[in-house]
Amino acid sequence: MALPTLQRDPVLAPKHEHDALVALDHMLETAGDGTLKLVAPDGKEVELPETVFHVLHQVVHAMARDQAVTVVPVGKLMTTQQAADVLNVSRPYLIQLLDEGRIPFTKTGTHRRIRSDDVMTFRERRDAKRSEALRLLTQEGQATGNYFKS
Repeated sequence: MALPTLQRDPVLAPKHEHDALVALDHMLETAGDGTLKLVAPDGKEVELPETVFHVLHQVVHAMARDQAVTVVPVGKLMTTQQAADVLNVSRPYLIQLLDEGRIPFTKTGTHRRIRSDDVMTFRERRDAKRSEALRLLTQEGQATGNYFKS
């Protein structure tokens, strides 16, 4: 089986794989510090390095929760469309963020290129701000009696 390229669109598991992903997520969660092995069709075994185990667990955990995943090497240069896809925004909006200096980029000729780690840093900051704003709105709603916790 050929490996997919890392420039692929995000991967969302089909519905018929959901139960298997949930079971695999549970197995990885309970594996602890045990040694995991991959077994090839010919029976050859290879021990899974701890770092690979952690990446695999994160991917399976997200996919078991019906989230799409993309694996991108840190430092990889992305096109504006790839970065927009990762951030789940339109390409014109991403270009606005770049032009405002909110995400660093370089130009190759007339094309903008963005480092994947800069995109991830922006996403983490954006998501943290959103979470804080939601927390404050919820707190305000509870204080005014307009929010009821179920």
